[in-house]
Amino acid sequence: MVPIVRISNLDKYFGRLHVLKNISLDVEQRQVVCLIGRSGSGKSTLLRCINFLEEPSHGSIEVDGIKVEGGEKGARHRQLVHDVRLKTGMVFQEFNLFPHMSVLENVIEGPVIVKGMDKKKAIELGEENLDRVGLLFKKDEYPMRLSGGQKQRVAIARALTMEPRVMLFDEPTSALDPELIGEVLNVMKKVATEGMTMLVVTHEMGFAREVADRVLVMGDGELIEDAKPADLFNNPKDPRTKALIDRYRTGEQ
Repeated sequence: MVPIVRISNLDKYFGRLHVLKNISLDVEQRQVVCLIGRSGSGKSTLLRCINFLEEPSHGSIEVDGIKVEGGEKGARHRQLVHDVRLKTGMVFQEFNLFPHMSVLENVIEGPVIVKGMDKKKAIELGEENLDRVGLLFKKDEYPMRLSGGQKQRVAIARALTMEPRVMLFDEPTSALDPELIGEVLNVMKKVATEGMTMLVVTHEMGFAREVADRVLVMGDGELIEDAKPADLFNNPKDPRTKALIDRYRTGEQ
């Protein structure tokens, strides 16, 4: 089976700073892959390279059969990047909802404007996805009247309404109060059980242990470990992984 995401020999520089170092990674369809590592290890940059919010310096990224070479320019490159972005949904730390739009208007904006979807179809799809995240009853509210957890669940519904093949989550609970984290993680678990391919940058070790098919550990811009959760948490191979897990167990970040 051809992987739905294939990253080959990926490098990313910011000026002289070598942030990602020769990353190669395959993700199979329906897999949930969690990325963990210390702050500054390159996790979020890797995620942002997959949908070209950051332009890779070298190497290639392929999503659902669309392959893009890093560092290229021109109209064809821009079109390929656009096509990859249509295949990927992204959920950020911050919710980035439009404050002047209702919940439903936020959710359907992308499909209507970016994909040219018929508005009636977009509304049906948007309502379906709001129902998936348990917020259909809030469809006419405005973001200022939502809790942080509700805003992030709307952001997930918005990404799902673009009908992506892969969902990317960049520390989606890090901006939330502790009592709101669970409701977002529960929605992510539900999306995972429905068969969505997911790459998740997270500090939530319980989520990684319970939901992930694989856990990747990053350190200094490199992939230093790739294992099933039980193997990784019970028997880490790299001393940096062991130190990271020990820190989380003692409550440090």
